[in-house]
Amino acid sequence: MSFALTRRRAATALVSAVLLLPLAACGGNDDGTDESAPSASPADPSASAAPEADLTVLAASSLTDVFKTAGAAYEKENPGTKVTFSFAGSQELAAQVEQGAPADALVTADTKTMDGLKDDTGTPAIIAKNRLVIATTEGNPEKIENLKDLADPKLKVVLAASEVPVGRYSRQVLEAQSITVKPVSEEPNVRAVLSKVELGEADAGIVYKTDADSAPDKVDAVEIPDAQNAIAEYPAATLKTSEHSAAAAAFVTWLSGPEAQKILQDAGFQQP
Repeated sequence: MSFALTRRRAATALVSAVLLLPLAACGGNDDGTDESAPSASPADPSASAAPEADLTVLAASSLTDVFKTAGAAYEKENPGTKVTFSFAGSQELAAQVEQGAPADALVTADTKTMDGLKDDTGTPAIIAKNRLVIATTEGNPEKIENLKDLADPKLKVVLAASEVPVGRYSRQVLEAQSITVKPVSEEPNVRAVLSKVELGEADAGIVYKTDADSAPDKVDAVEIPDAQNAIAEYPAATLKTSEHSAAAAAFVTWLSGPEAQKILQDAGFQQP
């Protein structure tokens, strides 16, 4: 073999080695994973689907109807995932979290309750807002027109307890107008207030607009002017004790997405 041929073969081998170096660098990561392996495209439905899990979500009572619809939509969009809701007053939900109740996510009807659980939750996001109305028995036989009318001692008015978000909001708007109301009962959540009015056990009660809207054939709703009203904010967060943290995070994120927002707004909730 000639010396020239040997030099040409050596040069060819050197060039090939140099060309292969960038390919080797692109073929893997420091952690040993292979970036050249096929990966799911963002457009691939399986890439965006939430991890399969049985989720338990603690949610404020005022979300009862809308979350049943939202949960069904989420399960349809994410086969293999089941969402079970536990509804109660926000203060009751907080107590459950503090006692270590097994759950994956939490949605309250106020930021104060959620803020008190910051050591137990991920970062919360506001998913909806709500406002107050006066619910009266069907047909409004007592002709209640405004907040001042609730001060009439002849009326049977029911409010949520002061530790319940809607009860706190109710007292806030009444005190701002210097109106004194002596409720015949103080209820543990907004649905209990609504039920008292539906059953005729009270002439009126202060509830969220969406709750009054859920029973159009049983109660009438008297609007409270914006200047006298209070806005409720609904934060949602994952729970740090969740055994399905990725699936819980996916659900909480979905609540801020377009499909869930349409469901919430169709039910009368305001945009976050």
